[in-house]
Amino acid sequence: MDDATRTELEAAAFRRLVAHLRARADVQNIDMMNLAGFCRNCLSNWYQDAAQERGIEMGKEDAREVVYGMPYSEWKARHQTEATPEQQAAFVHSHKH
Repeated sequence: MDDATRTELEAAAFRRLVAHLRARADVQNIDMMNLAGFCRNCLSNWYQDAAQERGIEMGKEDAREVVYGMPYSEWKARHQTEATPEQQAAFVHSHKH
């Protein structure tokens, strides 16, 4: 497979992941962190890092809007719930390693 095709496939997979995460607003970031070790914020940070590595200025909020499909503050108001004590404990436990 040539580099251009691989890049196209990777971009398509990224777009599909972002669309899936937007459709699953019921899945909380803390649950993603506890299970997978990353969340929407991590993905937006990686996107911002990739932009900056290519000399493209991008702020954290701009990168989050790419992933969330709306300003982060709006997504939080619509979809984010308060983390339960169990979720918080699982987060602490999962990040000890």
